[in-house]
Amino acid sequence: MKITFKLYASLAQHLPPEAAGGNEVQIDIAPQSTIADIIAPYNLPMKLVHLVLINGVYVAHEDRATRTLVEGDVLAIWPPIAGG
Repeated sequence: MKITFKLYASLAQHLPPEAAGGNEVQIDIAPQSTIADIIAPYNLPMKLVHLVLINGVYVAHEDRATRTLVEGDVLAIWPPIAGG
């Protein structure tokens, strides 16, 4: 099944080449794939996986290993943001 996978800020560099110039890709995932399953192949540093949303809804850190996605979902991830 297909979902949209979005990575923001410095995390976008972990997307495959077909995302060049953008921050999202359409990917095929297995049914019952969790957030942890989906991000594993992208080698994201877990300390940088800060804000995680599915269809615009926040997913708490403790739910990321068990929360599954369905066809058409949008998984978006942001790193911690510092400002001044």
